[in-house]
Amino acid sequence: MVAINIDYGACQGCGTCESLCPDVFKLEGEKAIVLKSEGSDSCNLEEVVNSCPTGAITVEGLEIVVKEKKPF
Repeated sequence: MVAINIDYGACQGCGTCESLCPDVFKLEGEKAIVLKSEGSDSCNLEEVVNSCPTGAITVEGLEIVVKEKKPF
């Protein structure tokens, strides 16, 4: 079982997560929210985690190789 978390202090509301996985993430106001904390079979959570420019998304219960973020 996985649990998806968003650090709302770090989230900039860019929408990358929603564009990669609309079944699980949605922009609400200026921040992303998790629609399905257990994820979705049609979603590559590793890609979502590594595509978040601020590293605001984490997934518990799933082994993900997190790539180092480069400063802006």
